[in-house]
Amino acid sequence: MVEAVQPEQVGAAENAPPAVAPGENLEKPANGAPRKPRPRRPNYNEIHAKPLPLDVYALPGFVPHNPISIVRLAISLISQSLWPPKSHTVVHKAYYSVETQSIHVTDPASIRALWEHGFWGKGSLSRSEPQWLVAEKRRRGAQASKTSTEVTQSRREERRQFKLERAKAQREAIEQQLRQEGKLAPDASLDQLADGDLKDTPINGDVKAPTVDQTASATLGEDDANAEPEEVDVPDMEHLQLTPEEAFFLSYVLGVLEIVDVDTNESDDQSISYPAWYLLRLYCAHASISSDTAGVEQSLAYLRTAYNLSKGATRMDPALSRIPSIAPDNPFLLKYVVFHHFRSLGWVVRPGIKFAVDYLLYIRGPAFTHAEFAIMIIPSYSAAYWNEQENPEAISRVANKACKDWWWFHRVNRVQTQVMKTLMLVYVEVPEPWDTNSTDKDGFKVDIGSVLKRYKVREFVFKRWSPSRNRD
Repeated sequence: MVEAVQPEQVGAAENAPPAVAPGENLEKPANGAPRKPRPRRPNYNEIHAKPLPLDVYALPGFVPHNPISIVRLAISLISQSLWPPKSHTVVHKAYYSVETQSIHVTDPASIRALWEHGFWGKGSLSRSEPQWLVAEKRRRGAQASKTSTEVTQSRREERRQFKLERAKAQREAIEQQLRQEGKLAPDASLDQLADGDLKDTPINGDVKAPTVDQTASATLGEDDANAEPEEVDVPDMEHLQLTPEEAFFLSYVLGVLEIVDVDTNESDDQSISYPAWYLLRLYCAHASISSDTAGVEQSLAYLRTAYNLSKGATRMDPALSRIPSIAPDNPFLLKYVVFHHFRSLGWVVRPGIKFAVDYLLYIRGPAFTHAEFAIMIIPSYSAAYWNEQENPEAISRVANKACKDWWWFHRVNRVQTQVMKTLMLVYVEVPEPWDTNSTDKDGFKVDIGSVLKRYKVREFVFKRWSPSRNRD
């Protein structure tokens, strides 16, 4: 049976727009010319599926009224007890850099794994994600996908071009209307009219139409994009930089990172990995000593000598007496306590030097949302030991670290308000000195668990109240 088609339907079918693929996003600017479709964004939910670089084996669900679920649960418990699965399938290796005071990861597989599974570290030649190799290949004309920085820049350029085209279309519409009303000559423009004639006409005079140079540059960019890319062999010159807090959390808490000696970094089989207690002393020594190069090298030499002698020593060695004790308000300890606290709660903690704070807190990571909280760390000396001090130098040092004036707080809060972040002041309760036996053989090896239990964290969230925005 043949169905009759009305003439209106035939005309509508002829004038229908062409079909668009599901992954494409065609947008039309103000002048009606179709734009090139945007490339599909990567699936970040699949790329960053693991919040930590660990393999987790969950037990099957237990349903009380279903006996099959009980059998499945019993089989899983027995199998995992007899053949326990490994959560650390790969242990990554890194080395400590004295010059940058950061931990370097050079293996490409480890770099991608640490970034994709928890957003650890940053690229040494990139702003955040290690993407220097992709950007360099694109610069040389090789086949490579766009980096996140390039995608952001291209979107900003598209928005700017769209605003220029929209302003140009509005200007042409106003000129056409004025010509029809007889207020504008056919060859004249809006710039030639007096201000009094257009006082009631809504004209956006601040926005100008795109010039010929911009159009030519856009055309050249399209020609370069359509050119056939060449295969270019570009060596990867970038490595992953980890902060001491990130590296210590990965090595001490998760056990997925080994800090090896820089001298034996080339040979993976014979590399010597440092224990966590030695890394704690190493990071604290770097955070407490001055920027003098000679002092840094001398302190590291004493620390390494004491570590080598403590392996097989049966008595106290004179080299241990030259090791400085760890102060309870050591900058590394204060920052790591806060980092450990929020990472354990599931937050993604990133350095906040870009916004003049200590840390930034992300819900899932920088690939999904912007940072919600900005953290400033302030030591708190409320223990009885600090109130009983009689040394004027110690009292002055404690007062300078703990007390902040109102102008400091106003500057920090003002900056965070402008970037749409909530300021959080985190007070760390500093205990009394605990590293009193560092010169002994047993005291040289720090019990990290007992040390971290001495510190407490208090959080205070501040938001700027505005009567025009906050009405409740």
